[in-house]
Amino acid sequence: MIDPKQVHDVLKAHQLADGFPVVFDLDRSHGCWLYDSRTDTEYLDCFTCFAAWPIGYNHPGMKEPRFVAELLRAAANNPSNSDLYTTQMAEFVDTFARHATPPGFPYHFWISGGTLAVENAMKAAFDWKARKIGLDKVTDDGASLVVLHFRQAFHGRSGYALSCTNTATDKTALFPKFRWPRIHNPAIVFDLDGNIANDVEKEERRAVAEIEAAFRGEWRGRIAAILIEPMQSEGGDNHFRPQFLAHLRRFADENEALLIFDEVQTGFFGSGKPWFWQHHGVAPDLVSFGKKTQVCGIYANRRIDEVADNVFHKPSRINSTWGGNLTDMVRSRRLIEIIRDEQLAANVTRTGAQFVAGLREVAKKHREMTNVRGVGSLVSFTLPDGDTRAEWVRRMRDHHLMALFCGPSSVRFRLPFVMSGREVDEAVARVAAAADNAPPRG
Repeated sequence: MIDPKQVHDVLKAHQLADGFPVVFDLDRSHGCWLYDSRTDTEYLDCFTCFAAWPIGYNHPGMKEPRFVAELLRAAANNPSNSDLYTTQMAEFVDTFARHATPPGFPYHFWISGGTLAVENAMKAAFDWKARKIGLDKVTDDGASLVVLHFRQAFHGRSGYALSCTNTATDKTALFPKFRWPRIHNPAIVFDLDGNIANDVEKEERRAVAEIEAAFRGEWRGRIAAILIEPMQSEGGDNHFRPQFLAHLRRFADENEALLIFDEVQTGFFGSGKPWFWQHHGVAPDLVSFGKKTQVCGIYANRRIDEVADNVFHKPSRINSTWGGNLTDMVRSRRLIEIIRDEQLAANVTRTGAQFVAGLREVAKKHREMTNVRGVGSLVSFTLPDGDTRAEWVRRMRDHHLMALFCGPSSVRFRLPFVMSGREVDEAVARVAAAADNAPPRG
């Protein structure tokens, strides 16, 4: 067994190892607490693996013998789910459809990776658009079709998704990309009472004007989809008004385009509802998901059936060898059961509101903190610049609190669903200590 103090050196000998300076102990981590076996220290984890692990570490429900046996059985075999079906897969799909998928979205597609989920949503839209307007109106390679997307968007790091990702040049520079229409993102700025503090209607008018120009001008008849994160995460935890999303719905309906919501980070009960878009009441046509769901994919409504031979009916238009991963499916089904049985969506609604309220009180004493915002487990605040943000996050880590960067100068937190009110108070106290530049914990 490699000594925990040697883990980073071993990894650096063979790969870039620029992650957290901790060694995650799989056995001693518990609930909201990540145990670092390198320093024998516990961290209050508001990172949760980039919002990918919802229920805390070593949850008792994940040790239930029947589940453990089923997980091992799936992992030991790893079938190609696209063509070899199992009772385990059917049980997962049925559970996901009944407890996670919203009504009116009958179609699913499974794949490994959030980026590939987004890309397959785009492929579904390209296929739909080409058949909708007539194949004679599309170039042979389909390159005449485009995706309208937004500034400060993060949709992934490969293929089509890379052409829509524009959060930071270190993630996108030098890689070939399509020149697709990119629109101003009219994000809300909140004051410390939770009210809208900027002229967001002016920002929305600018975005709507750019969208109208795209549909009427250079991209006329070519836009297959409007793609947006209902809350932009990597780009800065940017929130939008329901009225703006309703504009997008109208543009999609009137211009034979599909509305795609990328919920890879925001979805699967993280906002207190199964999907973030449900807070706004504006339904998309396609949703891509991943991270907390364990197995990634898309779900679609019946608008896709306006074209008979769409990708959910015509074989091999979208596909992969594994069709997701059976082990992930078994794990996802168990997470759904735990979230449902323990009412964790309601818990994260309460604790998220408590955390936002606590951070706003800290911000009233530390004016560098602005725009405290959040829904459920998805919480953030903004600092004056990137250097200030880096220093604050370093000091939070000194106080054994794990958080993340987002956007040019914001800090984001991704709360475990099992977090208690007492642990929320502890997290707020550690942010306050970092804000006070108090001496680090021993």
